[in-house]
Amino acid sequence: MSYNRNRSPDRKSQKERIKELTEELEKGVVECYNSESFQTVIRTFSRFHNYSLNNCLLIALQAPGSTCVAGYVDWQKKFGRQVKKGEKGIKILAPCKYKVEIDDMDDPDADSSGTGSEKKKTIERVGFKIAYVWDVSQTEGRELPSLDIHELTGDVKEYERFYKALVSISPVPITFEDIEGGAKGYYNDAEKRIAIKTGMSEAQTIKTLIHEISHATYHSKEGRDKDFPLDRRHMETEAEAIASVVAGAYSIDSSSYSYPYLASWASGKEVKELKDSLERIRSFADEMITGIDRSLEKQIRREQNRAFREEAR
Repeated sequence: MSYNRNRSPDRKSQKERIKELTEELEKGVVECYNSESFQTVIRTFSRFHNYSLNNCLLIALQAPGSTCVAGYVDWQKKFGRQVKKGEKGIKILAPCKYKVEIDDMDDPDADSSGTGSEKKKTIERVGFKIAYVWDVSQTEGRELPSLDIHELTGDVKEYERFYKALVSISPVPITFEDIEGGAKGYYNDAEKRIAIKTGMSEAQTIKTLIHEISHATYHSKEGRDKDFPLDRRHMETEAEAIASVVAGAYSIDSSSYSYPYLASWASGKEVKELKDSLERIRSFADEMITGIDRSLEKQIRREQNRAFREEAR
């Protein structure tokens, strides 16, 4: 008996279905700029930080509670699990290559002198097609191997190791100070340093440090994107969002993050500008998570090698 993998029953063309999905995506971009929807998108970025922006948004719009997704065949062959009967797939956009036949003269790489022949030639292009994935909660079967997620909840398990990883990716020195008032930390662009308030919990220290490293990396005079100017309020919102994504990727509670300027900044903005802002948050967070993971892996390897040498004595 064949399994229905969400093939379109209305016989719409692939082009029409992609157009509809793109329209849903653009509508979702605009609607996500309120605090509740934005939090959902941020949580999705945390879980799927290396996915494309469009697919992160599509997952957030269709299945906001997803934690681990894969295609129908991948669940079977790679994980020994089966999509439950009747479960609806999550639509994403998958890149695909296709061949087209063109005249030599229409080839953008052809000789511009006009002396090329008018023979037909076949070239390869990249487009997109609709594909389906399912969350682990929609499947059953063999237990999944433990995911490579660093649990850092509460008083942050392995705090020292994680703190060292943050120091390694920070572009400027980090100091601890008795900061007066409500500020938990700050980045001084003139002096090129980060200050963190002493006496905070480990979790709060880590979250604040990620926030300030975001400022030092992406909002400094040198790191600022001249083609995407930000005012102070937007910088704070962006750093808060990046920190929320990164903290969430390591299971650090990020519910305390707030985005007070989000709605006012987004009001009247075009879809492209809103998407560009989301892409900055996603890509910067992905970059930070990748750097943290590399540092953690190096630390673990060093510790293992040290333990091995000690045992060999």
